[in-house]
Amino acid sequence: MKKLVIGILAHVDAGKTTLAESILYLSGSIRKLGRVDHKNAFLDNYELERARGITIFSKQARFTYNDMEVNLLDTPGHVDFSAEMERTLQVLDYAILVISGSDGVQGHTETLWKLLDRYKIPTFLFINKMDLEVADRHTLMNEIKKKLNEACLDFSDDNDEIFLENVAMCDEKLLNKYIESGRIEYSDIIELICQRKVFPCYFGSALKIEGVEEFLNGLNRYTSSKKYPQAFGAKVYKITRDEQGTRLTHIKVTGGSLKVKMPLTNRKENGIDKVNISASYKPEDIWEEKIDQIRIYSGAKYETVEEIQAGEVCAVTGLGKTYPGEGLGIEKDLDMPYLKPVLTYQLILPPACNAFNMLSKLKQLEEEDPTLHIVWHEKLQEIHIQLMGEVQTEILKTLIQERFNVEVEFGPGNILYKETILEPVVGVGHFEPLRHYAEVHLLLEPLKPGSGLVFDSICSEDNLERSWQRLILTHLQEKEHLGVLTGSPITDMKITLVAGRAHLKHTEGGDFRQATYRAVRQGLKKAKSVLLEPYYSFRMEIPAECVGRAMTDIQRMNGSFDPPQVSGDMAVLCGFAPVATMNGYQVEVNAYTHGKGNLFCTPDGYRPCHNQEEIIAKIGYDSELDPDNPTGSVFCSHGESFIVSWDQVEKFMHIENNMKELFVQSSNDVLQDSEIDIKPDKASDNKKDFWEEEKELEEIFTRTYGPIKQSAVYTQSKLGYEKNPYKKSNLDYKKDYGNNSGNKNFNKPVNEYILVDGYNIIYSWDELSELAKDNMDAARYRLMDILCNYQGFKKCTVILVFDAYKVKGGLGSVQEYHNIHVVYTKEAETADQYIEKVTHEVAKENRVVVATSDAIEQLIILGKGATRLSAKEFKEEIMRVENIIRQDYLGKYSKGKAYLGEKMPENINGDD
Repeated sequence: MKKLVIGILAHVDAGKTTLAESILYLSGSIRKLGRVDHKNAFLDNYELERARGITIFSKQARFTYNDMEVNLLDTPGHVDFSAEMERTLQVLDYAILVISGSDGVQGHTETLWKLLDRYKIPTFLFINKMDLEVADRHTLMNEIKKKLNEACLDFSDDNDEIFLENVAMCDEKLLNKYIESGRIEYSDIIELICQRKVFPCYFGSALKIEGVEEFLNGLNRYTSSKKYPQAFGAKVYKITRDEQGTRLTHIKVTGGSLKVKMPLTNRKENGIDKVNISASYKPEDIWEEKIDQIRIYSGAKYETVEEIQAGEVCAVTGLGKTYPGEGLGIEKDLDMPYLKPVLTYQLILPPACNAFNMLSKLKQLEEEDPTLHIVWHEKLQEIHIQLMGEVQTEILKTLIQERFNVEVEFGPGNILYKETILEPVVGVGHFEPLRHYAEVHLLLEPLKPGSGLVFDSICSEDNLERSWQRLILTHLQEKEHLGVLTGSPITDMKITLVAGRAHLKHTEGGDFRQATYRAVRQGLKKAKSVLLEPYYSFRMEIPAECVGRAMTDIQRMNGSFDPPQVSGDMAVLCGFAPVATMNGYQVEVNAYTHGKGNLFCTPDGYRPCHNQEEIIAKIGYDSELDPDNPTGSVFCSHGESFIVSWDQVEKFMHIENNMKELFVQSSNDVLQDSEIDIKPDKASDNKKDFWEEEKELEEIFTRTYGPIKQSAVYTQSKLGYEKNPYKKSNLDYKKDYGNNSGNKNFNKPVNEYILVDGYNIIYSWDELSELAKDNMDAARYRLMDILCNYQGFKKCTVILVFDAYKVKGGLGSVQEYHNIHVVYTKEAETADQYIEKVTHEVAKENRVVVATSDAIEQLIILGKGATRLSAKEFKEEIMRVENIIRQDYLGKYSKGKAYLGEKMPENINGDD
């Protein structure tokens, strides 16, 4: 027997609950038909639902029909409870969309169709109320095809030739098969329905149980069970509480099976923690709890079972930390809801009620419906709740009274504005109090309306480790970032990490949180922002003589509309208008139509605000005075931190980005190349060093940490071989300065140390990198031989350092290889740390040069009084020395015989 989860959806008053009653009655699940108007419907078991005659909460009912076992999920039809309906969609195998034969395809019906398409749910249509005189099958089918999809086909007679031709026309491959054989198999139609290439339509009257049995037969014939994996997976789509206050987690099992006392966790089964993707996450964020009960609900009643298989839905007890939309086991979290509240209301409490105690209680309601977004507004000392409309406020008041015994009221609703940008921009955030360090560069790009926020990274892992990049993306997602016009949330934007910098010792997870937040805000301050407001898609059914008044009102409300459709003495007007101007208009419609008019409004996304300047002035938000969302950055100089305003950050930032060419190819091509004022990155390929100029490095260090410690003897050159005060070879330094009594440093022996970061050099030099791919030992010994030749000419102390910090139990070692020292670090000690330690010890009285391309390490050793060579520069120095050896020594004896003593300098043995 195939097992299916089927949801039933409709615009309010289309007859959805009545159809559910008829299906349950014909399948034998209930013995008596209930009716919404009689307040005894099987699935509308909540008192408030029966009183109002609408479905408020999604319900579950089970029925069996022929070889089909179905979990039927009834969803709310009123637009104010769309979030409850949308959460249910993501666990459905199939959907039933009910359309009223007397009203046709309404605005909310089209919204439901878009959601079904978004979640790729195969859909059957039941056109209800066909017993009414105004319902015409031919007209309705044309409207459904036009407004929903051409592939909506009448399945009332699924055997005639015209029907088969229509089905075949929906798929090219099937059409070829039909032309060749003249036949279409049931399996072919089932496959097309699953692929959403065909949408079966049935007609009838749910109240009179006409056409319902044919519809059930069609469901049975044209559906198939899904195949699920063996590994456990589940989707949480709802949180509720029963009459005793027990917390219920409603889930669909999508893999394996679920058993009583089975432990569940939000830790992913492949060993990667879904939530532990950042260093800032705490261990307590990982939970593991056991299932106490598995309940299979049907209406208000339930039965307990010991185990359920994949493909079924149930409610479980014992889980206290789940949330709607969470994925368990192999499942990912569900998609964010498309329909969200557009109004925010102040919750007015009785004088004796403690606001903070009430806030903690209200979090129970937010658990069940996260879109409520219940917050404490610190500045106003008020509780604010986001809602869809006035009907939801009335329901919420009743819920609070019943559950917490508190009578509350709601203030007037305020519009939830949002902000976006018109052009791409790069935002920079830097956070560097003493002993902290992080810098983040983010590319902000506008997206098409309704896209929400998208996050990505194109930052090279050579510049910023993957773990830090994941942390930055986590910080981008964890917070509701506010715009700079009104402090409203931002949307319709792609935020891409393009560059970042961490410090080996001083960077912590919280540093990147601050740098990320500040980068977003700094980018928004630079960008051309625009204020967005929510819009309604409306449908007005009014007497024909009132059309002129309605059109005038819509224009006054800055709305737009299609030409009115007049039929007899009634007219239909459809269009769009801002929520701010249309909210509450139903009262006016009732007044001037004397109760004959109806207004149906459906949220239809966000569009540019019609009175932006007026709203900005009214809200009076100052982005510079928002302490929770700073726009500037924090830098450090001379051991003290200081704040840099957003418009000066680029002058102080430590890294540069190469975003000019990306702007030219931006998502909406709104910028021209000449308009970009972004500094190009000096690194044009992966092998090039991040900082190539010593001067740039020194400037960054000086303005951050203060003047660099300099020896009185040496100039600020690379190795100093050519750039000494007297333009002489480094070999002559001691000869020229050794007896200078005017400077005490000259009276001391001068030793020169070259510290080389081994693996950094190997991976930076092409020939060594290629060699390392086949044999790392060969690459190491090749580098050691090169350095031996170099030391033999320069007579400096060469220390080659290799990372061995991952070697468990490693004690470290120092080996002599010919005339150089080779160091393998101990466990948990990196080459950078060893080099920094040695530099600190010897740089005071000796000349120290460090060869590395690690930018952070370069900054550290520069402050210790040493100079640095990048990998590229060190290679050039090696080649220069080799050329000197060939030209000045080997070339000198290229003809005739030569003797060893003639070829080498007098002090070739390295003695002073």
